[in-house]
Amino acid sequence: MPASGEPGYIALLKGNQSFRRLWLGNVISLFGDWFNTIALYSLILRLTGSEFALGAVFISKMLPWAIASPIAGLLVDRFDRRRVMIVTDLMRAGVVLGFLLIDEADEVYLVYVFTTLQVVIGSAFHPAQSASIPNLTSRSELVTANTLMAVTWSVLLTFGAAVGGLAADLLGLKTVFVIDSASYIVSAFFIFRTVIPQHTDKPTSGHVLRTALREVIDGWQHVRRFPRIGRIALAKASWAVAGGALVYMLALLGEQLVPGREAAAIGILFAARGFGTGIGPIIARALVKNENQWPAFLGGCIVFSGLCYCLVGVMPWSYLIAVPIVIAHAAGGANWVFSTVMLQKRTQDRFRGRVFATEWLLIMSADAISILAASLVLESSFLNLRQAIVVFSGIQVLTGLLWLFLVVPRERADEIQISHPDSS
Repeated sequence: MPASGEPGYIALLKGNQSFRRLWLGNVISLFGDWFNTIALYSLILRLTGSEFALGAVFISKMLPWAIASPIAGLLVDRFDRRRVMIVTDLMRAGVVLGFLLIDEADEVYLVYVFTTLQVVIGSAFHPAQSASIPNLTSRSELVTANTLMAVTWSVLLTFGAAVGGLAADLLGLKTVFVIDSASYIVSAFFIFRTVIPQHTDKPTSGHVLRTALREVIDGWQHVRRFPRIGRIALAKASWAVAGGALVYMLALLGEQLVPGREAAAIGILFAARGFGTGIGPIIARALVKNENQWPAFLGGCIVFSGLCYCLVGVMPWSYLIAVPIVIAHAAGGANWVFSTVMLQKRTQDRFRGRVFATEWLLIMSADAISILAASLVLESSFLNLRQAIVVFSGIQVLTGLLWLFLVVPRERADEIQISHPDSS
């Protein structure tokens, strides 16, 4: 059915104070995050020069998140989501200061220690945020709110990566880490001033670990029990099957473009990624209003993204590769927003945290596996960087085609069943 009565972005921010405060906190923390991310990539390349060491940073941002996600989902569904977000922000503010201790190659292990701590703590923040948005907005505002959050992520990636790369070169890495720490504190302040209604079940009695395990399994079973939820929970992970490796290789591309000033080059390529993920949802929201078309659109986005990255692999390497990178991530951003809205609409509030945590588990697992595979292939010189980009872009195209042939027919059958229940 077509979306109707959707407010504009400015109207939503002006008219919905609680959402505005959540959004402002997100703006501040994301800006610091992208400063931190580019600085970490540059630090690892300077201290080690190893493709595998860089890949391990990506994996340490994803695999611990995947492992922690089920418990994070339980916390989000059982405790006050506003408090969860505030506590995680304040804890991360302390953890990222640990990066100030790293100066020598023999201290590189601390990068993985502090990165793991940062993402494990933060694994509860993003499901809490995603699960809170439907509680702060009406159904007519939901697409606009999620598009705005995605565009914000993209704009902050665009400017945070570009400015963060320059800041790392000009101000030094330690200054960047201090800025990231301060951003979490400001984010916590904005969320503290936000009112977030929530429907939760009362914690059940019994041993804490047994109860947690039972609730986590319940969340997974909910995803399996309702295929219309389970299928859409796979949409982002399907992109990540190869997309994780392709994003990882952007950092290596930056080193190829401007040797010796890798932070600035990586920042520019990640800024192109951010710009794409920002414009994609805006264009998709304007053009694809019929929600019955969204499942096919999700698969098409995965295919198109892979084709664009294939072009990156075969064209001469200059800053012109930013163009297909922008287009690839425009498709990826549209996939992200539409699948998020579909999950929010299809999932009951009391299960929403666990469903989004399960989705993050799938995304981060797919990301980590693809990055590990790419880093091992490159470290062993089995493929060079150009060949690896082409191979993984082909895998992404194949994944999108599988989505179109396997998922879309089931979605159409379900839609017919819902529209004509007596026809079965």
